[in-house]
Amino acid sequence: MTNGKPIGQVRLTFDPDAHDEEVHLDISTATRHGDALLLSCDETAGIERLTPDKEGWGSHAHFPLGEIFDLPDGPDGEMDIEGLAVDGDWLWITGSQSLKRGKPDPDDDPAERLEDMAEIKWDGNRQFLGRVPLEAGPDGPVPVRADGPRKASMLKPKKLGRLRKWLAGDPHLGAFLDIPSKDNGLDVEGVAARGDRVWLGLRGPVLRGHTVILEMRVKETSQGWLKPRKIDGGRRYVKHLLPLGGHGVRDLALDGDDMLVLTGTPLASGGRSAIWRWKDGTKARASGVRGAGEVSLAKELPYLGNTDNPEGLVRWQDGTWMITHDSPEDHRIGGGCWLEADIWALDG
Repeated sequence: MTNGKPIGQVRLTFDPDAHDEEVHLDISTATRHGDALLLSCDETAGIERLTPDKEGWGSHAHFPLGEIFDLPDGPDGEMDIEGLAVDGDWLWITGSQSLKRGKPDPDDDPAERLEDMAEIKWDGNRQFLGRVPLEAGPDGPVPVRADGPRKASMLKPKKLGRLRKWLAGDPHLGAFLDIPSKDNGLDVEGVAARGDRVWLGLRGPVLRGHTVILEMRVKETSQGWLKPRKIDGGRRYVKHLLPLGGHGVRDLALDGDDMLVLTGTPLASGGRSAIWRWKDGTKARASGVRGAGEVSLAKELPYLGNTDNPEGLVRWQDGTWMITHDSPEDHRIGGGCWLEADIWALDG
């Protein structure tokens, strides 16, 4: 049962010549900077920018992140970008930090498909967590390597990822590091940032029905790398566990001192999706399991099986919020280049 209907739609038009991928079919996250939408496709290693036009939002520009950062797997390696957040004139970006299981080929026989699914892969670019300055350009904000004293920076790469290294041995999350994404293994989807505080939402694991959000307080080293401070004993993060109905995170957004959490299944199949409000979530600074009274259901979203999966949550206007979708239904796409997003008014 859904909680109402969207109050409107917005058409997002992408330039098919801007990238080899059909980015409008795989939008994984979105954020906003003034009159510009910044989005990512999880099949690319770049940022897509849209600005208002007569049809909605268009004037598409693609910005390859390999021109700003020296990525571990090179500029064309898949980053699996699953989180974008604007804080002032900074754009924060996170990869999924996850392992991936081989996908069975439907043309193979059952035994070969079983072998495909036994293969566990790691792409070094997925470990990305960084921020880039947004420079004002004639057509909108541009992600750049440097804007005056502000310089792009990221976590220093490590063979299997810095975050995974710091989580090793964690009594709640350590056991999930070798489990692929969409199998309830470690899978980051969603980032929020304010000052030196950065929150990462986990699609998985979900722990006894509790959604996990990691918080870090980040500094820049003298060598120009980002590095979280030690804030919880010897650990570089705190853990917030929220009772959100057994869902994992699909995106995060800040609303004043509250945190909005877009949720969905941690598994590969389709599942229910919702927006939850964590009241005064930014005021919580210590690890803990939050009580049911601290969260409320802001909007239950339509469930359409394995399609139309809500993936991006963006503040819109007059207290409304935009939702973008991965694997969109046919009615949302057209012309080989456009995608329709929903506008929702939240409860409470």
